[in-house]
Amino acid sequence: MEYRRLGKSGLQVSALSFGSWVSFSKQINDKTADELMGIAYDKGINFFDNAEVYALGESEKMMGRVLKKKKWDRSSYTVSSKAFWGWRGTNNKPNQTGCSRKHLMEACDEALERLQLDYLDMFLCHRPDKNTPIEETVWAMHHLIQQGKVLYWGTSEWSGVEIMEAHAVARQHHLIGPTMEQPQYNLFERDKIENEYLQIFKTVGMGTTIWSPLASGLLSGKYNDGIPRGSRFALEGFDWLKERWVMDEKMSKVKKLSALAAKLGVSTAALSIAWCIKNPNVSTAILGATKKQQLLDNLKALDVLPMLDTQLMEKIEAIMKTKPKLPDY
Repeated sequence: MEYRRLGKSGLQVSALSFGSWVSFSKQINDKTADELMGIAYDKGINFFDNAEVYALGESEKMMGRVLKKKKWDRSSYTVSSKAFWGWRGTNNKPNQTGCSRKHLMEACDEALERLQLDYLDMFLCHRPDKNTPIEETVWAMHHLIQQGKVLYWGTSEWSGVEIMEAHAVARQHHLIGPTMEQPQYNLFERDKIENEYLQIFKTVGMGTTIWSPLASGLLSGKYNDGIPRGSRFALEGFDWLKERWVMDEKMSKVKKLSALAAKLGVSTAALSIAWCIKNPNVSTAILGATKKQQLLDNLKALDVLPMLDTQLMEKIEAIMKTKPKLPDY
């Protein structure tokens, strides 16, 4: 397994990591979660991602049960949680969502309880909170780090301007600023990593724990001939995913990408994931496998990575045509 430093921090994370969004408590049970996390760990993955909102807290509880059963050396793996939406769904009351000091402090304690951990390696603001001053959020995260409940903090799907404001506040008050951002990044979603964040990478530095490297499975090629039963696009309540990704133009590109992968003798998924981690600004790509074979195939992205020379990258670009247009200056 390849390991990369998270931005300018000293923390090292595996280039491939394992997440629980959608899958834990919705698609898989404790037994399968135990098997998949065990395979991931044995293959060198040292980062497991979660969030308060995933399955309304049940995802963290499931991961916590697995971690307790595994009894791995706590210093050998890292765990993240994210706060913003709360875990009560439609029953959330004021102050049970957002990035206020109150919610972040309480959400951290709740996450630790569900995960059965003493501290979180990474704690992220799952979305920017337009109703809370960024200064308040930075102070709250700094306090959590001082209390030993969190080691590093970051953001998810924040704008470049918001991230830089957080750094400005941290510098002004001598606080600990954000270390990482968790944006969506794949062959269809590229603007944040390849355009908006470029100056942040060059200046303050930033690690990225990217999510959905397979565009919710579309870039695995498994939807090329329809929507399989039990897949994410078939789950109740996830019609928005299907509406977002299942489009003729996108499907046509994925089929061409699958043909290229077949010629190379690799899976479409492994090729798509390898393309993501080829980017030097990607610290780790979060995998969301629900089956053993699926996870093992995703891990083959590390074998595909050396194949991605300039010529192959150009072939992929010619198929996808999704590269952001950067300013000429």
